[in-house]
Amino acid sequence: MKYPYSRITVKIGSNVLARKDGTLDVTRMSALVDQVAELHKAGIEVVLVSSGAVASGRSEIKVSRKLDSVDQRQLYSAVGQAKLINRYYELFREHGIAVGQVLTTKESFGTRRHYLNQRHCMEVMLANGVIPIVNENDTISVTELMFTDNDELSGLVASMLDAQALIILSNIDGIYNGSPSEPGTSVIREVEQGKDLSDYIQTEKSGFGRGGMLTKTTIARKVADEGITVIIANGKRDNILIDLLEHPADTVCTRFVPAPEAVSSVKKWIAHSEGFAKGELHLNAQAVKAVKGKKAVSILPVGVTRIEGDFEKDDIVRIMNAEGNQIGVGRIGVSSEEARKMLGEHGQRPLVHYDYLYLD
Repeated sequence: MKYPYSRITVKIGSNVLARKDGTLDVTRMSALVDQVAELHKAGIEVVLVSSGAVASGRSEIKVSRKLDSVDQRQLYSAVGQAKLINRYYELFREHGIAVGQVLTTKESFGTRRHYLNQRHCMEVMLANGVIPIVNENDTISVTELMFTDNDELSGLVASMLDAQALIILSNIDGIYNGSPSEPGTSVIREVEQGKDLSDYIQTEKSGFGRGGMLTKTTIARKVADEGITVIIANGKRDNILIDLLEHPADTVCTRFVPAPEAVSSVKKWIAHSEGFAKGELHLNAQAVKAVKGKKAVSILPVGVTRIEGDFEKDDIVRIMNAEGNQIGVGRIGVSSEEARKMLGEHGQRPLVHYDYLYLD
């Protein structure tokens, strides 16, 4: 069987790997490993972004006193991550496949150097037939240092490694055109570029995860805009990964159609770095019109009316229109001190070159 992709990222959510009591569902985990192993042996490079450390830890230890949410997360994940990766190690070893653990934090994506270090690590693993298993390092990631959830992390990983597809496995079949519990609703099978889904998205959080369908849709849109196919499907369905690739027309899921042209590696990093922005460039209406036109245009000091924040050269900044709404993000070419001296002047070098500018 010839598959349509040579490299994919698969995100397995907490609700796929956790039983109703919150403990790890090893049977489901084993079934998914069997499918990933089949794809791996068919020549597809697979990167796994796996939740389940907290569920794994919860089933391993019983606490003697009440813990707050941060203490629980750190304790369960510290114990559970070791158990989780060991379980993956044993299950993949039965197929003769080696796996490697990659624990990361949101801060690790904040600088280009750290970003490239992570990418190099996983590229080396893939080149040597090792399946990277990625998870957030919950033992040190708390509050503002955390990803929204592993959906956000999987989007970053898929983008970073130039995957052709990102498959997000949850406990529902995809995005519905109404409440899934209501009769007559059905899964939206395909989401084209620019399609408005705001009327359909449920805002509830998932049972054991931190995110929900709103997060999944936001990430899916961003990743699809970068030229990567995104699929949201039910990880509890038997043989779901194989069916998605072998029988895409017959398998229920929501598929986000990718943009026809992929963006550059550095623009992908910038697109996902909004959370690390150190400042803002406010543009006048003429400059906004220029940068949003069909021709690639850099942001020049003459078109900037105001600068917010303190930043260094190569930091990420938000690009704002005259009404104060964000229209993109970019990597700044000068410090905030230099930028303020150049503000409004003609004949100056770009503040943000178009190669380092990503528009929303």
